[in-house]
Amino acid sequence: MPGREGKRSLSIPGSFIPFLLLIPVVALLLFFLWGFLRGMSAPEVRHPRAHQEASVLAARPHRDIVLILDDVGFDRQPLDTAMGIDPNVNFAVLPNGKRSSEFAATLHNRGFELLCHLPMEPEGFPRISPGDGAVLTTMTDDEIATTTRTNVEAIPFARGVNNHMGSRATADRRVMTEVLSALPKGMYFIDSKTTGNSVAGDVAKSMRVKTASRNVFLDDVQDVAAIRKQLDELAQTAESNGVAVGIGHMHPSTMQVLTEEAPKLRAKGFRFVRASGVVH
Repeated sequence: MPGREGKRSLSIPGSFIPFLLLIPVVALLLFFLWGFLRGMSAPEVRHPRAHQEASVLAARPHRDIVLILDDVGFDRQPLDTAMGIDPNVNFAVLPNGKRSSEFAATLHNRGFELLCHLPMEPEGFPRISPGDGAVLTTMTDDEIATTTRTNVEAIPFARGVNNHMGSRATADRRVMTEVLSALPKGMYFIDSKTTGNSVAGDVAKSMRVKTASRNVFLDDVQDVAAIRKQLDELAQTAESNGVAVGIGHMHPSTMQVLTEEAPKLRAKGFRFVRASGVVH
């Protein structure tokens, strides 16, 4: 009797089974490899706003203001008010001031940067006097060096020097060479630029003494409106050049303007910085 065709069973050789078991493992490995390679080649995706803000910050230049308050060391000066303007205000202390040593110690202990405000001969001397212990153009080289060292040593915490008056002395190359030669190593010199004829900056650069020059006097006219205008000019100079040096005093009108305007300048992105950070 002929047999009826029945169901045929699929027979798989036993030696082929291990290869079949490897297929899902290989597929899984290929999947992860594809994902890794795709991640390596994909471009970085940044949020458009974050990218824009980063670009603006990178493109914006520094806007640094060096604020130096001169003639520190006398009675009735509002030192507490001045210290409240900004932690990076610089104070130029006169060696011959009645309270210079006391104020210098207070400022140093509060972390402020100090300069020795070196008295130097002005035009019109002796009718116009820079006070005791000034560097004079009639001095010998040795006398200039000794006078400079005596003044600097009177302000032991000073990191730099700027001239008090000195319109005649800073225009004299011999005088400036001796003054700068007498400074301790590493001490900088800020030219207050009390005259357009000053050679102080040029001499300092030629001697590799770190230096910078004043851009704006804030309070030649001790009037709130005038000082505010000068401060605006200082900010504009910092905006244009990246840094600007302004010199003022602890006059009531100056303190009023600086106390009111310093927070506004910081909010606009300006920074008050120490003189030692901008000299070169």
